[in-house]
Amino acid sequence: MSDGLAPSNADLFRPVAVGRISQAIVEQVRALIRTGELGIGARLPSERELGERFGVSRVTVREALRVLEASGLIEIRVGSRGGAFVTAPTTRRVGEGITDLLSLSALSAAEVTEAREVFELGIVPLVCERATEGELDELVQLCDEAERARDAGTYTVTMSFDFHLQVAAAAHNPALVMLMRSLREPVLMSLREAQHEGRQGVAEHRTFVEAVRTRDPDRAQRIMADHLQRTARRVAGH
Repeated sequence: MSDGLAPSNADLFRPVAVGRISQAIVEQVRALIRTGELGIGARLPSERELGERFGVSRVTVREALRVLEASGLIEIRVGSRGGAFVTAPTTRRVGEGITDLLSLSALSAAEVTEAREVFELGIVPLVCERATEGELDELVQLCDEAERARDAGTYTVTMSFDFHLQVAAAAHNPALVMLMRSLREPVLMSLREAQHEGRQGVAEHRTFVEAVRTRDPDRAQRIMADHLQRTARRVAGH
């Protein structure tokens, strides 16, 4: 990554109008990053220079930089070679943003379950193709743990979600894991509304793993479809 100033960035920034000034600065910098005019590793001008170019105080610039840093778009380094540098957001930060959006949206349990059917059935062929024997053994272990918890009366819907998250991980695509993680709270809400108690679900999970182990995507999809449609029927009755 370059530790020099972004080329020609003296012309990138424009004075901002009154109003939510720091937010206007955030949006301007974010737009420059998205278009590539500020590339990964580029160093932003100093707070003083930014203040002059935006026509605002250093306090306002500092507030905007804090927001950009919290969003994972810049990294603020200290020392003689320090400053504000453009950085790539991690999958964790992006996932957290999606999670907040979904969790705070007024999604119904039926809508969440329908979305799960589209998403989870779509990844089954990848799981059948890419899952390792070790990953399938881990899925069986999750089934064993859920069964013991069910018999002990300590089963929670989180155990069901953990199984489905591990299935997504077996597709070996980080974007799919990120998307599945972002659905965590909405999925847990839908399972609670469906009064998911685990008995039939654990059995279906085991059968699904068996189908994946034999590399039979059609059978695995049928099992997953029946599994999710049962939840869909239960939430539809609420």
